[in-house]
Amino acid sequence: MTDDSKYTRQTVTHVHTWVPDKLFSLRVTRDDAYTFLPGQFARVGLPGADDPDGPPTIWRAYSMVSAPQESWLEFYSIVVPEGLFSPRMAQLRPGDSLYVEKTPYGFLTLERFAPGGDLWLLASGTGISAYLSILRDPATWRAYRRIILVHGVRTAEELAYRQEIQSWGAQPELAELFAADPQKLVYLPIATREALPGMPQERLTTLIADGRLEQLAGQPLNPEQAKIMLCGNPDMLADARKLLGERGFRPGRRGIPGNLAVENYW
Repeated sequence: MTDDSKYTRQTVTHVHTWVPDKLFSLRVTRDDAYTFLPGQFARVGLPGADDPDGPPTIWRAYSMVSAPQESWLEFYSIVVPEGLFSPRMAQLRPGDSLYVEKTPYGFLTLERFAPGGDLWLLASGTGISAYLSILRDPATWRAYRRIILVHGVRTAEELAYRQEIQSWGAQPELAELFAADPQKLVYLPIATREALPGMPQERLTTLIADGRLEQLAGQPLNPEQAKIMLCGNPDMLADARKLLGERGFRPGRRGIPGNLAVENYW
């Protein structure tokens, strides 16, 4: 803990490497007073490289992977080789410090939607982070008829958290929902640089445009029934938002729930 009013100092408890020198997850302690909604992000900080024992001076935004009911905070990151932050964050080890601003941010939350219907979660790369927090909350599964999780990556090794996602149907608190509907979750891992079994080797936006995403999901992209979240790199978001806008998907406004929520993850 620190006396500064804007942030707390937390301790790294676990590091998981998904792809060496490229993708990793970091788990840190969580201040008792820190609360957030699934889908929100934190601003995390490190001291300057020239003063590693000094106060945090470099800050970056990371969505919580952890759920609000969990006693830790978890973040998933890509290593940007020339970056000032992520290479140093990737070098942290249990016992090291990471600073977290006391206020969470972001509006990629289910509060943007009216409950019911189908929830489509479309992500590229590390944009899946916010969805993991949303799906680790059992309330999400009770709020929607079905959930379609689409994760676009370049290669199969970048499908972080895949094993956890595929195990959700066996979790005791969700088993009844999956027993009633084995298609409660439709998980579509899609790579652009290698062919995955049963999946096209294609960009998400191409699959939206030509209708194959709906075929893979077994569900229509109907604005009367579907609520869609988009999270990922700006180019994907811009193209997907245009395609979905042409189909009648709109963000909410002035307190009126919409059926589209978008957040850059870059």
